[in-house]
Amino acid sequence: MTSRIRRAGAFALVALLSLGAPLLGAATAVPFAAIGVAAAVLIDDGPLFELFARPGDRQDGRLNGLAGFGFAAAGLALLLALPQAALPAEIFVVALLVLGFGNLGTEAVRTRSSNPFFAVAGFVAGGVPAAIAGQAVVAVAVNEAIAWSAVSFLAVIGALIAALLRELLYERDDPVVVLSVGLASWFVAALVGSVPTTELIAAVIVTVFLGGVSYGLGTANVSGMLTGILLGVLTIVLGGFGWFAVLIAFFAIGGLASKFRYDRKAARGVAEDNDGARGMSNVLANSGVALLAVIAAAAGELVEPAAIVTLAVPFAFAGSLATALGDTLSSEIGCLYDRPRLITTFERVEPGTDGAVTWQGELAGLVGIGIISALSTATLPLGPEGSATGLAAAIVAAGGLVGITTDSVLGATLEGDRLGNQLVNFCATLAGGGVSVALAAVLV
Repeated sequence: MTSRIRRAGAFALVALLSLGAPLLGAATAVPFAAIGVAAAVLIDDGPLFELFARPGDRQDGRLNGLAGFGFAAAGLALLLALPQAALPAEIFVVALLVLGFGNLGTEAVRTRSSNPFFAVAGFVAGGVPAAIAGQAVVAVAVNEAIAWSAVSFLAVIGALIAALLRELLYERDDPVVVLSVGLASWFVAALVGSVPTTELIAAVIVTVFLGGVSYGLGTANVSGMLTGILLGVLTIVLGGFGWFAVLIAFFAIGGLASKFRYDRKAARGVAEDNDGARGMSNVLANSGVALLAVIAAAAGELVEPAAIVTLAVPFAFAGSLATALGDTLSSEIGCLYDRPRLITTFERVEPGTDGAVTWQGELAGLVGIGIISALSTATLPLGPEGSATGLAAAIVAAGGLVGITTDSVLGATLEGDRLGNQLVNFCATLAGGGVSVALAAVLV
């Protein structure tokens, strides 16, 4: 057994202390705080030090990793005592066990393969069963029936969030992962309520399969794949498969467009980085507004009057994704052609210039907008029942057109020194979704 596996196993054992939460409540913070103090000031040598020490710990002469893990867990445990809306014990358990056993799964895989995809698979394979078992223990401890669909959903969501953060952060950032998984899972659990088992199983199978395909085709890197899977599961559970159909259309068509004639784009100096593989920032920049719309749809029942949310949210979702796909196709196709013009002055510029457009790219963008508009009218509740589908499609298309135009104008005027590409994309999708909502409020 390697030292890395032993260390991960030791951290997983520490995480098991979280199982005391249903009986101890906020007092669960005491053993974790004690571990944090001991790691920070007392243990500086000996077998325990060697068991938990990471490379940086040996240089500093103290167990920074274990101390951070203990203090983060103690801080999260204190939320178990909030007077009106306390953190549920099962969420606390998920946050600790997902990370502890997820890291153990990763280290076990790394003894045989250095492939980052398999490392992530090992994390999820270790974290999900541990989180499910931990929640089952909590249910038994408080004498409650085990709602397996809800338990499985929280385990999957927690594992995906933790795996994504582990991919983006350093090993020493485990405290950030613990707190983030706990708070994010708590928020999602409050929105979701009950989850039909068949729907959850279908959501996980479909999104994991498509995520694996995107990674295999090179249209997404590991962080992009995890972000896409997480967004997919949330979209299916919070919105439904109709919403997911629109989202996956953007992911699939946009991803393939980035790989289209990639060698030629690279030769022209206009290709996306990382061989066209999309990362987390790109995925969120283009679909972040859509995610917010899905969350708003799930929270709509808590808003008065709910009818306003019911009307506005699907149009925001569709308009933002129409913008995202339209902009992606416009950029990926348009950059293959010469003699583009700057959208603000119409002067000739070099291919790849921010804010430059070609008629071929604009045509491709309109096709992308049309695809999302048509699909949205077929799968989303756009307007009251019986309202004209043609009008709904036109509203989505108008939002998409304004969105891709906004992207080009911002690219020509602010992108570079003032705004990064990802922020420009987010602003454009926000504009597209906002215009669709405004038009729907007036016309539908």
